[in-house]
Amino acid sequence: MGPLHPLTAMVLSMCCHFQFASAWVASNFLMTGPKAYLIYARSVRVGTQSGIEECKQQFAWDKWNCPDSATQLKGLKRATRETSFVHAISAAGVMYTLTRNCSLGDLDNCGCDVSKNGKIGGRGWLWGGCSDNVDFGERISKQYVDKQETGQDSRAAVNLHNNEAGRQAVKATMKRICRCHGMSESCSVQTCWTQLSDFREIGNYLKIKHSQAQKLDIDKKRMRAGNSADNRGAIVDAFGGIAQTELVYLEDSPDYCRKNTSLGLYGTEGRECVQHGEGLTQWERRSCRRLCHECGLRVEERRTEVVSSCNCKFHWCCKVNCDDCSQVIVKHVCARREGGDGHGFRRRYRGPK
Repeated sequence: MGPLHPLTAMVLSMCCHFQFASAWVASNFLMTGPKAYLIYARSVRVGTQSGIEECKQQFAWDKWNCPDSATQLKGLKRATRETSFVHAISAAGVMYTLTRNCSLGDLDNCGCDVSKNGKIGGRGWLWGGCSDNVDFGERISKQYVDKQETGQDSRAAVNLHNNEAGRQAVKATMKRICRCHGMSESCSVQTCWTQLSDFREIGNYLKIKHSQAQKLDIDKKRMRAGNSADNRGAIVDAFGGIAQTELVYLEDSPDYCRKNTSLGLYGTEGRECVQHGEGLTQWERRSCRRLCHECGLRVEERRTEVVSSCNCKFHWCCKVNCDDCSQVIVKHVCARREGGDGHGFRRRYRGPK
């Protein structure tokens, strides 16, 4: 087992104190202390790592590419649009993994959700089969992930809201699977159950939510007054009308084009982009424009010759002869313009992309 990612370690350390301090009910049974912690900690660890990996995948061709600094304690202290995604996808990853492991029977006293089985679901179909137990995953995810938010300020409220938005994304992307019944496969009646989507679909869903994230407008005068009731009131008013499914943030994003060591940002200089290739999405095909041109950089083509063994033949006995074949690998990277600092000819910055 490799070293824990800082975000994973933070979640586990916070919930560890909670688990050892008290007993708690999960999926209609009582578990206490070390046993409960160990059983679920594995799923929490895997789920958090899955969330981080999905974050890097979703933003691979964006100016902000979910760097390690963004998922560490220092980066998580900011409440930007990007941090909202980190919280949401991490909470979703934990819930997703707990739900999946529950349905697979990997967790004690937890299995499929059969609470609706036998009930009419719609015209021509009944609930049945083995539905993924998202209620269990959601409940235990809250016990672990939300416990790290001990503050009462607007930042803690935003983080908790985005955690919930991540869990809502898991439920929103659930799919219904059905099996036909009837004479000669007439499908006169169907039995259906719900199943988790691929985690990539949850990532895609939250990426859209990231682009639509709303900045909270909090009454700063009420917050500065120092009265706890006023603080809570200002926070509640700011969240008014915002659905639990939406991501929210407090601070504008920094300029991700430029390097900022104090924030753990490396800028886009030296980043690879793609211009040609089969199966590229429109977002990928525009990566050079986004990462280089919009940041005042030029696209530099770099060629590397790679020599590898090829045309290998086996000769009796017992020898293999191979030829040396060379292949030129072409990469495109963002580089400084000649005679400038690399940011002198930038297009107007339009916010995080």
